Amino acid sequence: MSETTTPATELASQYIAQVTGDLDANVKEQERVSAEIASLQEQLAALQRDHGVLVSMHQALGITTHPTESAPDSAGAVVPSPRRKKGGAAAGGKQKARKSTAAPAKRAAGKSASKTTGSARAAATSTAAGTAKAAGTAKKAGTAKSAEPTLVELIRRHLAVQKEPRSAAEISTALGQAHPHRDIAAKVVRVTLEGLVAKSQAERSKQGRSVFYTAPAAQSAAEPEAGAQAEDSDS
Repeated sequence: MSETTTPATELASQYIAQVTGDLDANVKEQERVSAEIASLQEQLAALQRDHGVLVSMHQALGITTHPTESAPDSAGAVVPSPRRKKGGAAAGGKQKARKSTAAPAKRAAGKSASKTTGSARAAATSTAAGTAKAAGTAKKAGTAKSAEPTLVELIRRHLAVQKEPRSAAEISTALGQAHPHRDIAAKVVRVTLEGLVAKSQAERSKQGRSVFYTAPAAQSAAEPEAGAQAEDSDS
């Protein structure tokens, strides 16, 4: 009886050792596959974020060609399959365990990727809408600004209708009252007046320590003639 019991005990010990080793290998394989899935999900999320930013820039620039569609969701991506090991019935048990573990992980990866894709699309749409709105506002502001006369034109018009010389401070005050929405500084007006004098588009005179500016004599003479022609045409 003892001779029969000894081989059975040794065989049971071998099976126990083999099952224990296979169980440890299965756990390690699950950890490896889970790590690969997490890494792939991170890479996919980064690519989708970059894709959303690029799409919004593409739309903001007004490019008519359609960008290449993004890669399919990770639900359809190929997940690396675990390495197979030979080993009879125990190996078959490991294959079933791997399949049952990989299937839920694959479905979870698909749900996570779909959620990430939806968030990226929403962010891209919001960014594109904001960019388009900002571009429209800037365009309107630029059009309104271009319709207003420049400071040089305002100063020339002001000098043309004045019958007496005016100082830079007086001109700056008058223009500021006529155009309160514009920030007209006396120093800028003085520099502009000196530029007009250099171009013979204004005349400068000095009374004591004060400097005064007038329109050129030819321009001052042309103003009454223009007014007279306008009165003749009205009559």
